[in-house]
Amino acid sequence: MENISLPNMNAVSDRQNYRLLHGDCVALLAELPAASVDLIFADPPYLLSNGGTTCSHGRRVSVDKGKWDKSAGLGIDHEWNVRWLKACQRVLKPEGTIWVSGTQHVIFSVGFAMQSLGYHLLNTVTWFKPNASPNLACRFFTHSSEFVIWAAPRREKGNLKHTFNYRDMKAENGGKQMRDLWSLAATGKTEKRNGRHPTQKPFALLDRIVRASSKPGDLVLDPFAGSGTTGVAALTNGRRFIGIDCEQEYLEICKKRLAEVSK
Repeated sequence: MENISLPNMNAVSDRQNYRLLHGDCVALLAELPAASVDLIFADPPYLLSNGGTTCSHGRRVSVDKGKWDKSAGLGIDHEWNVRWLKACQRVLKPEGTIWVSGTQHVIFSVGFAMQSLGYHLLNTVTWFKPNASPNLACRFFTHSSEFVIWAAPRREKGNLKHTFNYRDMKAENGGKQMRDLWSLAATGKTEKRNGRHPTQKPFALLDRIVRASSKPGDLVLDPFAGSGTTGVAALTNGRRFIGIDCEQEYLEICKKRLAEVSK
């Protein structure tokens, strides 16, 4: 990838406008130059693979996704959030920003970790999913939203200097200021034609995030790349992309999806 030196990295795919890396995100982020990334989107494990069940296509199914989604206990889980958020903070440019998604199971730890590290919180977007799955227990309200924290690496002196394409977002919202409640459908089947990831985010969500908070040519990074939706949104909108994931299986899906939009 031009303009970025990535020594000793295990690149699964290396193109002019994107690179996919296999391994632990904290270790790989340590090899990136400081203040080199314009935008980060992170969808860390929600740590829900504890033997429970959920509803998928009207059926009760296991929520166990793999070892990468298993909790090690609240204290260790929080320490992990601090570690990877600190690694992200180092590589972000002063004018860059980070978005982190999560449900109630992880987002409060993430928010506290960000505040502890000195991040400046900009927004907490509530992503409402009108097509969310029903709950089978019927013992609580149906979960139909996730939260996405948007933050700058730290508060700079004077005015905030981060990229926010305010006018574009206002125009997209019919000439009115866009609010922090986004109604966007969960990922559809057509977006999973190259393979399935259990927590795949919809293109519409990442497309809006990329367009709102970066410029053409900017470098976008995803430390938990999954099936590559962040990369698809980045390349579609003329940005560059680095994706990291610890699971080779999902990086293969990334490769297929990014190849389609980088031709």
